[in-house]
Amino acid sequence: MNKEVVVYTDGACSGNPGPGGWGATIKLEEETVEIYGGENNTTNNRMELIAAIKALEYLNENHKIILYTDSNYVKDGITKWIFNWKKNNWKTSAKKVVKNSDLWIQLDDLQNNRNVKWNWVKGHAGNLGNERADELARMGIEKI
Repeated sequence: MNKEVVVYTDGACSGNPGPGGWGATIKLEEETVEIYGGENNTTNNRMELIAAIKALEYLNENHKIILYTDSNYVKDGITKWIFNWKKNNWKTSAKKVVKNSDLWIQLDDLQNNRNVKWNWVKGHAGNLGNERADELARMGIEKI
């Protein structure tokens, strides 16, 4: 039976590009796991994507994952735009290479083997899960 997991992810950057961090809270039954990390020279969008990737990597395929992100880029990319990107061999409608396609491919592979419901939540609006994911992302910046 699939256990429901609630995940909040976030990315942050000090400068864009610049040092960046990602964070995720993963609540499975009574346990909450927090993961985070960072990179020296990156962008906010890459950190948002990596946060979702790391969260999905942490979970196996036997979960029903309710994932919240404050990034429209991530949510719309994985639920809307990705279908045409794949059909067009990872090119945009303007025939340009999709930015961060390496991460989009990785995220797509992970979500294809999992039951993920993607949700957008307004950032910095008092949602406790989102606020904690943001704190973890900032900790990721400090860690590098």
